[in-house]
Amino acid sequence: MKYLITGRSGQLAQSFIRTLEAQSIDYSAPEESQLDITDIRIVTDAVDSYRPDVIINCAAYNFVDKAEQERNVAFSVNAFGPQNLARAAVKRKAILVHFGSDYVFDGTKEHDLYVENDPTNPVNEYGKSKLAGEQHILEELDQYLIMRLSWVFGRGEQNFIHKLLQWSKTSEWLKIACDEFSVPTSTQTAVDVTLNALEKGMTGLYHLTNTGYCSRYEWARFILSTLRIKKFISPVTMDTFHLLAQRPKFSAMSNKKLSDLLNIRIPTWEEAVKVFLKDTEASYE
Repeated sequence: MKYLITGRSGQLAQSFIRTLEAQSIDYSAPEESQLDITDIRIVTDAVDSYRPDVIINCAAYNFVDKAEQERNVAFSVNAFGPQNLARAAVKRKAILVHFGSDYVFDGTKEHDLYVENDPTNPVNEYGKSKLAGEQHILEELDQYLIMRLSWVFGRGEQNFIHKLLQWSKTSEWLKIACDEFSVPTSTQTAVDVTLNALEKGMTGLYHLTNTGYCSRYEWARFILSTLRIKKFISPVTMDTFHLLAQRPKFSAMSNKKLSDLLNIRIPTWEEAVKVFLKDTEASYE
């Protein structure tokens, strides 16, 4: 199996690269400047040249608030980029792996986690662009694997853990939302489960998260407690921050369908955070 990875510099792509290299698996991960998924010609040339069996799309526009003002950019990357990859995958008869978001939901579901067949209703432009990307893939090909992720963290700076630790160094006390709930999800969990699903020949749309759920406030307290960082955290509502983009208050997704089909136990978010912090603690000292 040959893997073509987009979005090379991102934390998810980097996790795929480390894992594939450790397993001596054939892959190509061009720099973003060489594989711009918004350009169908570049995508087609890359796929024709490398001839992958699997295309793993880790390229994404993840700036939730900026997307309110840069809607065209968000849709270009998150909606039409996947469409270009899907069209190239059809010609090559390759499997396309794409990563969606919990932000396709509006957060109004009560008393249970979101499952794959729950109705979507994104409340911000970022969520709309991610949903459009899913829909384009469904329209273009049958051999796809769409994995919806939430609150992704890995090595890099574009994640909550990195930002929290930076805030803790510069602020006497922190304000973290206590009314926003989802599932922190490790890039390593996402990589391991995705490769497992590919190995078993699975296709379709699934929720790929660590197990359980929490609020941003609970997550922040767990991170600092694990690292033995003493810092007062004040629980506040999301409205406190006057963000440009509305967020779903509860977008936690269930991974039961995926874990049952693969017959695996997906680690809890607490376990995944502990492993990540242990592996990277030196960089936070």
